[in-house]
Amino acid sequence: MNRRTFLAGTGAVLLAAPLAAEGQQRPVPRIGILAGLPSSDLLLALDQFRQELSKLGWIEGQTVTVLELRSAEGRNERLPGLAAEVLKADPRVIVVFSAPATRVLQQATTTIPIVMWAVGDPVEYGLVASLAKPGGNVTGTSHLVNEVGGKLVELLKEAVPAVTSLAVFINPGNPGGVPYVRLVRAVAEALRLKVQVLEVRSPDDFDGAFAAIARERTGAIILPPEPLIRSQRKRVEEFAAQRRLPLLLHGPPVLLEGGGLLSYAPKAGEYPKVVASYVDRILKGARPADLPVQQPTEFELAVSLKTAKALGLTIPPALLRRADEVIQ
Repeated sequence: MNRRTFLAGTGAVLLAAPLAAEGQQRPVPRIGILAGLPSSDLLLALDQFRQELSKLGWIEGQTVTVLELRSAEGRNERLPGLAAEVLKADPRVIVVFSAPATRVLQQATTTIPIVMWAVGDPVEYGLVASLAKPGGNVTGTSHLVNEVGGKLVELLKEAVPAVTSLAVFINPGNPGGVPYVRLVRAVAEALRLKVQVLEVRSPDDFDGAFAAIARERTGAIILPPEPLIRSQRKRVEEFAAQRRLPLLLHGPPVLLEGGGLLSYAPKAGEYPKVVASYVDRILKGARPADLPVQQPTEFELAVSLKTAKALGLTIPPALLRRADEVIQ
C-alpha cells in the first residue's frame, strides 16, 4: 500500500466515525411516576401532564417515555416496594404525589431528580431545605395544605353558622398530620368550634372513627387529602350522608359529586403545566437543587346546592357569589 492509498483509507475511516455516531440514537429518557394517593384521583391529571410535555417537545414514545403509574392506593406501607420498582426502570426523573411517597423516594435515591406534585408543606416535612433553595434532588410544587385546612374551617362556619363542632381525620404515619391538625385547631378555637381528631392507620380504623363521630354527635367533617384518608373517601361520603353531616373536602369541584358540601384547594388545572415545566428543565440539564419550589397562587371554591338542599341548609348568598363553581 503506497502512502496516497493509506491516507485515503485513513480519511474514509475518520469520516465514517462521526456518521456512525450520528446513526446511534440517544436513549429516550424515562419519567417515573410514584403516588400514595388513589390512582383513580390522578388519571386525568396525568393525561394533562402528558399533553403539557408534548407542548414542550417531549413526545410520548418518541422523545420521552412516561412510565406506568405506581400507586400505593392509600397504603403507605406499600411505597418502599413501589419505589424500588420505579427505580429499577432507570428513570431520568421521577414525578411524585404525596409527602410519604416523596420521603420514601428521597431515602431510596439521592441522585435521581424528584419533582413533587402538590405536596403539602415540603419545608415543614423536611423534604427540602427551603422553598427558594431546595438543595438535594427534590423540588416541585407545594399545596399549602395546612392553610387550606384552616380556610375550610372558616368556610364551614360561614356556610353553617349554627355548627359547634367538627371532625378531622389524621393518619399518624404521615408527617403532615401534626402540623395540619395544629392549624385546624387554631382556626377552630378562634371560631369557638370544638375539634374531634380521629386517628386512622388503616382502612379497618374507619368504622371506629365513624362510631366516635356518632357518639360525640359531631356537627361536620373535614377530609384532608392524605393518601389513606382520600382512599376511603367514598365510605366517609356515605357516612356523612347517613348522618346528615356537612362534608368539606380538599380538592377540585369534581370531588363534590360524591355528596360533599364544599371543596376548596389550589386550582388543580395549574399543576400539570407547572410540573411539566420542571421535568422539561431537568431533562435539559437543570439541577433540582437550583429550582425553587413553587407555591400555588390561585385557589378554587365549589359549593354543592344539591347537597345543601339534602341537608336542609341555606348557603349564604355572599358565599355563593365567591364560589368558582356552584353545583345545582
